[in-house]
Amino acid sequence: MSRTWFSQSLETVAVWWRIERRDGVAQGFTSHDRDLVFAGLRHRTAPGMVPSAVRRTATLETDSAEVSGALAHDAIGEADLAGGRFDGARVAMGLVDWESLEFETLFTGTIGSVGREGEQFSAELESLKQVLARDLVPRTSPTCRAEFCGDGCTLSSARFTHEATLTEVGAGRQWVRVGGITPADFAFGWLRPVDGGDAGAVLRVRAVDDGWLVLERPLADDAAAGQRVLLREGCDHTIATCSARFGNAVNFQGEPYLPGNDLLTRYPAAQG
Repeated sequence: MSRTWFSQSLETVAVWWRIERRDGVAQGFTSHDRDLVFAGLRHRTAPGMVPSAVRRTATLETDSAEVSGALAHDAIGEADLAGGRFDGARVAMGLVDWESLEFETLFTGTIGSVGREGEQFSAELESLKQVLARDLVPRTSPTCRAEFCGDGCTLSSARFTHEATLTEVGAGRQWVRVGGITPADFAFGWLRPVDGGDAGAVLRVRAVDDGWLVLERPLADDAAAGQRVLLREGCDHTIATCSARFGNAVNFQGEPYLPGNDLLTRYPAAQG
């Protein structure tokens, strides 16, 4: 848009934020004292949320911004932050005229690290330039570098995703049993509750122990036997598993037979 902001001594301008979480939830906030609806989304008043200065450069140096606020806001709760629902979420921030609803986007990117201090939270915002900081040159590795059912792997995620029901939840809610599955197939996979306090959240399966799935963090307080979940199988990224279990060795993104650094330090010896 062509509007020139802050060209007058008195402006009807507020700051807005838009967050699109990975579980599909979109939330809007504004520093104005009432809700504003524009761009197809209601931006709820959140005067306690304070943005930092947005630093933008014309070079490849990463732009930076930060937003902080109170955990008391009913749209951003402590449980959601602790559960990682905002990790990696897409975020946009800008200015809006609360009378005409004209708006300008000043920053787009993703939420990087989320911290907490007392009853306050802070989120570091990473610009799209952050992608340029990644190492795009593949490094050799004995295990597969591709994400299971992701780019490079080519296997279908739907094929290895199953509907199931929790049959038992451990005392700490981090260990669960699921009926009708082979637990070993789900090591390094993920679990997504369909209902309850964790509905829509993705929890990685860190290990399998005696039929229990060990999750990366505890489930919500209301987790109990009978809760419906989606389970995605996992992969240990070895050539043996890729070939024997999935029949996908042709797409293996690793070098399992490449000699390691120990070959460089090996002394010559007679071969018998």
